Amino acid sequence: MRYVQLRAFHNVAIFGGFSRAAEALHLTQPAISDQVRKLETEYDLRLFNRDKKQVTLTPSGEKLLEITRRMFEVEDQALELLSESRAVKSGQLAIIADSAHHVTGILARFRQRYPHVFVSIRAGNTESVLNNLNSYDADIGVLGEPPIGGEYEVIQLGSTPIVAFAPADSKFGKLQSMTMRQLTEAPLVMRERGSKTRADFEEFAKECGLDLNISIEAEGREAVREIVASGGGVGIVSEGEFGTDSRLVKIRIKDSSLSMDEALICLKERQESRLIRTFMDVARQTDKNAVTK
Repeated sequence: MRYVQLRAFHNVAIFGGFSRAAEALHLTQPAISDQVRKLETEYDLRLFNRDKKQVTLTPSGEKLLEITRRMFEVEDQALELLSESRAVKSGQLAIIADSAHHVTGILARFRQRYPHVFVSIRAGNTESVLNNLNSYDADIGVLGEPPIGGEYEVIQLGSTPIVAFAPADSKFGKLQSMTMRQLTEAPLVMRERGSKTRADFEEFAKECGLDLNISIEAEGREAVREIVASGGGVGIVSEGEFGTDSRLVKIRIKDSSLSMDEALICLKERQESRLIRTFMDVARQTDKNAVTK
């Protein structure tokens, strides 16, 4: 097994094809194909399924990719350490958030300092945030509750109560507050399973001995908002994520002390990555109430 073989495999897996991997590595496609073939031949193992339209990983290839992701991440960290005196001038940072609302202030300050860094933000629930961090498909995560375990660097950003919301012109929208029992009589529009807000709300209702009337399940907070605004029912959200929408009003839940703690997290094994470390440092400086764990 040689470094060049692993590098060729890794780039084919990451870019989804031999041509794109060759372009990224500034090599010819036959050279990339030869390195991958030698690796497969040496260990009598098929790493890719090949057909005319696409190249996909075999189960063995998926396992090897998990290892090479870490291998080349460590290589990048070594390069960064050796180049520590250089400023953060460029690069790409991937963020996945259950709500971008909680990171907008941090992002604005980061962009002011490092305008040439490309930042991508995707939406996801708690489950998908953790999955993307662990697979190295995202660098930074924002989620409702930090996971249990010591493998993550965590910055707590704050806490807001969980509230209901409804169309302003609906019968529920005329109420300033509702009890949990009243909410069981309303048609609820909830996010997909994997949402921390939904999980906490359902657990609290169960503790109260109440059965919820979940009439619609939608993927993503924006989908829930639009369905509720169109008259589809009553939604549940943390107050900090409610935002401003003239079509909707928030409703306090009188007999609930439910709240949502928001946290910024990254894998501890990746916290020495220069871009990740810099973003986490900016987060600490931006949010004076931030607490690191």
